[in-house]
Amino acid sequence: MEDKKVRFERLAEKRMSDVIKKLRLVGNLSNKNNYEYSEEQAKQIIDTLDQEIKMLKNRFKEELSRNCSTFKFRK
Repeated sequence: MEDKKVRFERLAEKRMSDVIKKLRLVGNLSNKNNYEYSEEQAKQIIDTLDQEIKMLKNRFKEELSRNCSTFKFRK
């Protein structure tokens, strides 16, 4: 049975590879030789991705802060 760290690494590598591929496919939509879109549509795509990244960062920060029970100044 795989432990939590090994499972995390395996899933993170697979999911990150999948996300990178999908982001590149979304990026391909920016080619105006193949597609027509408005500035507003492009803005909506970018804003949605930014919002999702912010939520992702917050989820990891929350986990990190839950695991930290002491305070020390950073040097």
